[in-house]
Amino acid sequence: MSAPIRVLIADAQPIVRAGFAAMLEGEDDMAVAGAASGVDEAVALICELRPDVALLDLELPGGGGLEAARRLDEDPRCSDVNVMILAAHDDDDELFAALRAGARGYLLKSTEPPDLMQAVRVVASGEALLSPSATRRLISEFASQPQPQVPSAEQLEELTAREREVIALVAAGLRNDEIAERFVISPATVKTHVSRALRKLDARDRAQLVAIAYQLGLVRPGARRALRAVPDVPMSAPRRPTLVLR
Repeated sequence: MSAPIRVLIADAQPIVRAGFAAMLEGEDDMAVAGAASGVDEAVALICELRPDVALLDLELPGGGGLEAARRLDEDPRCSDVNVMILAAHDDDDELFAALRAGARGYLLKSTEPPDLMQAVRVVASGEALLSPSATRRLISEFASQPQPQVPSAEQLEELTAREREVIALVAAGLRNDEIAERFVISPATVKTHVSRALRKLDARDRAQLVAIAYQLGLVRPGARRALRAVPDVPMSAPRRPTLVLR
């Protein structure tokens, strides 16, 4: 018999944690790995216990489930833990933020118990799962976005090395303040780099900049945060990105 799926529950309310624990323990293939009531406690326990799935309340005290997801995603000790965000209400901004933070699942707390248990199994296997309403909204949002044209070689040559680095980090999901901290520059300077890159690449907004970065290979799907800079490509060589994410 295979080992049970180990799940950590992070929610501020003891009665909610107890309810989730009772549901999980009622399944033959699941076990409760631990429980937490705030962001700091959740991150520490998840990195210590390495559960198969971490159920994070969107409104978790101490910064919210998204903050916990971001911190887990940035920590190599526990970045491979499968995170599922549980939200009380449907919200597009929170949904997209959860995906950018590395969450593999996003469900409403109103989800029926059997559906939640099946979602845990799916996420534990490494697959992604969203609530039906979230999936519809995500597809609609994607379909409504015009696909940017791949920039020409001349446009790419206009980018400075720092602008390429900033583009890669934007595509990796970092905010301006996080990029500024990494390069030891001000958020205003990062904003300037982003604005110049948008103009040089004829991109409408950051979403298109991210799409262009993936099209050019500046980042690879599923790779985040760990950046390695490589030398600029000589002008005579094929035009390839100067950054990779591992």
